[in-house]
Amino acid sequence: MNRETQLPHFREHFYRRERRSIPRARAFVRAALGDWGAAARCDDVLLCVSEMTTNALLHGVPPGRGFRVMLWLEHDGVLRIEVHDSGEGTPRMSCADDDAECGRGLLLIEMLADKWGVGERSPGKVVWAEFAGCCARLRQAGTLHGPTGTGAA
Repeated sequence: MNRETQLPHFREHFYRRERRSIPRARAFVRAALGDWGAAARCDDVLLCVSEMTTNALLHGVPPGRGFRVMLWLEHDGVLRIEVHDSGEGTPRMSCADDDAECGRGLLLIEMLADKWGVGERSPGKVVWAEFAGCCARLRQAGTLHGPTGTGAA
């Protein structure tokens, strides 16, 4: 069995409420994508990770807290990214004012991800995005299996 087959297809990491957490989260996701051979949509994924983590840092993480990034490579080859924070409120897109400084990141996520949304957690929320087709190489190689096989999340 090769190393790629043995890799877990789930990863998570916790980040503190500090600016350097955003590039660290991108590096974490980039490393996972590299390990999983998921380069097809890497730029789109990393841009969405930047937006999601920036939103968490600026709007969702109270002082003294942090946020968690979770990645799943699902059995059908779909990559799911979740950013968990403990802040109140629900993210909203802003498209009414071209000079608005808030809400544009969600517009980018809307355009780049195949699906995205916001879920509840206690305390806080989960912002998630899914990307199909970025893991096609693993799927074609047969290293992804269904829920009972190696690599299931």
